Amino acid sequence: MVTKQKIYKRKNCRVRVTFAMPAVDGCDCLYLVGKFDKWNESAYRMQCADDGMWSLALELETGHDYQYRYRTDKGIWHNDPVANGYVPNPDGSESSVVYV
Repeated sequence: MVTKQKIYKRKNCRVRVTFAMPAVDGCDCLYLVGKFDKWNESAYRMQCADDGMWSLALELETGHDYQYRYRTDKGIWHNDPVANGYVPNPDGSESSVVYV
């Protein structure tokens, strides 16, 4: 699930995008990985709520689309089940997309 909230600043308009992923069985740590961090697999560690929901908020520039996926601490990749869209990736699977 992705939620968006506009943030108005003098020079540019950014959007606070909250990425959320339901509980993942056997996962002790979940990372948000995507175009916004050049696919760095450990740059954005997500927070886990008491109900098992993982989340992380980023400020992203408007007018762009961003590919992303979730990676567990065991190296298992997941897509966002309710992303704005999906595109093929070089690994032969798909990446989630959020339009900002």
